[in-house]
Amino acid sequence: MRSARNIALGLLAAAAVVSAADAASDVVQLKKDDFDAFIKENSLVLAEFFAPWCGHCKALAPEYEEAATTLKEKDIKLVKVDCTEEQDLCQSYGVEGYPTLKIFRGPENITPYSGQRKAAAITSYMIKQSLPAVSTLNAETLEDFKTADKVVLVAYVDASDKSSNDVYTAVAEKYRDNYLFGATNDAALAEAEGVTPPALVLYKQFDEGKAVFSEKFEEEAIASFTKTASTPLVGEVGPETYSDYMSAGIPLAYIFAETPEERKELGDALKPLAEQYRGKINFATIDAKSFGAHAGNLNLPTDKFPSFAIQETVKNQKFPFSVDEEITLETIGKFVEDFSTGKIEPSLKSEPIPETQEGPVTVVVGKTYEEIVLDDSKDVLIEFYAPWCGHCKALAPKYDELAALYVNSEFKDKVVIAKVDATANDVPDEIKGFPTIKLYPAGDKSSPVTYSGSRTVEDLITFVKENGKYKADVEEKKEEETPVATSATETTSSEAAKETEHDEL
Repeated sequence: MRSARNIALGLLAAAAVVSAADAASDVVQLKKDDFDAFIKENSLVLAEFFAPWCGHCKALAPEYEEAATTLKEKDIKLVKVDCTEEQDLCQSYGVEGYPTLKIFRGPENITPYSGQRKAAAITSYMIKQSLPAVSTLNAETLEDFKTADKVVLVAYVDASDKSSNDVYTAVAEKYRDNYLFGATNDAALAEAEGVTPPALVLYKQFDEGKAVFSEKFEEEAIASFTKTASTPLVGEVGPETYSDYMSAGIPLAYIFAETPEERKELGDALKPLAEQYRGKINFATIDAKSFGAHAGNLNLPTDKFPSFAIQETVKNQKFPFSVDEEITLETIGKFVEDFSTGKIEPSLKSEPIPETQEGPVTVVVGKTYEEIVLDDSKDVLIEFYAPWCGHCKALAPKYDELAALYVNSEFKDKVVIAKVDATANDVPDEIKGFPTIKLYPAGDKSSPVTYSGSRTVEDLITFVKENGKYKADVEEKKEEETPVATSATETTSSEAAKETEHDEL
């Protein structure tokens, strides 16, 4: 009896600890019964739809908790919904993968969260969401606003200048997720800043501290200025900045080094070069101890640092600098000049070209990518996979079955089902997770369609039919069904969700 009593007391103590932990959390867990009321009662809410088994959700949890604690004092609520328990609620908001983050401004105004999944990024993003697109500033609020975020913009515009005010507001509405925008029509503040209205000053907590735009206010010109001026002269590539560099639309020059001191030394040495090519090539250091494996993605050795490479981010082409040469302003200056004038050919990583294609799925390598995938006469469905990816291994038999259906159909010369090992071959696409499946339609190779549905043969057939030029329709072979217990044939919601999950890079 004593043993049973001790066990009971232990369970009660454990329950008390869990209860205390839940009570201490600043993230509110909601269910279907209280979700709608909570959204109506709070003007701004960030909601995470998650599954307990999801690895990415587990990685997000401490960051989300930290952001919730920081944002609590600003009355910005962070909530979470367990989709394994609240399936109907999650489905009603179109949740297809985990974690899914959505911003609620009441029950009718819902937008996806598109920021990074780090506490500081979540906090910054949600503070921007809480403010008007343009904050009106005066002598009392200007100085605090200048340091409210890593990058802020302030327009100095006369109240009577409707055109400039309208243009600036339009830019702010478009980029409010990325930057804080303020404005003042106080002529004395403009004079103190040393600018003549209309003018725009971008304040930043790095490099020279601020940049001034004094040209005519036009949306495209302001957007271009902001994008260039807000990027550090020599930044740092990491989990929080990688996607921004990849989406910048200009090449990225990587400086790999193992210690902070060496990264600073090389960054400072190449800063004149970064200034020269500002707005044309981004320069950034990268921690070779933490992210040295990424050197392999740029066709550099993964065990010899420091090193340097340029990635043409739009075409995903790689230009590695020889590791046998010293990294100096002179040597890198010549390399960057040759790159910018087209004198250097991109490095292409490729497995050997298969002598024969074995099996129904066409194997693509770096050297045959253009020939097969960009063949304008064929609809090409291609899977970008990694040998270590569990989801890719699970897909393999279904993908073989899919390919066989087309090979043995009237569309065998019009539709190609292909795959490429994206870890061993360079491809023009920037792949962020495995497997990634894309359809390159015949006659429209510049507009590939990314597949995001469940990875079943039936759904993939529908995808090819709806998005391919030839509207190819093949029929999946149906096996004779054997009556079994319902519980043995039903797919759980977590299993269905895993059909769409990716292994991230």
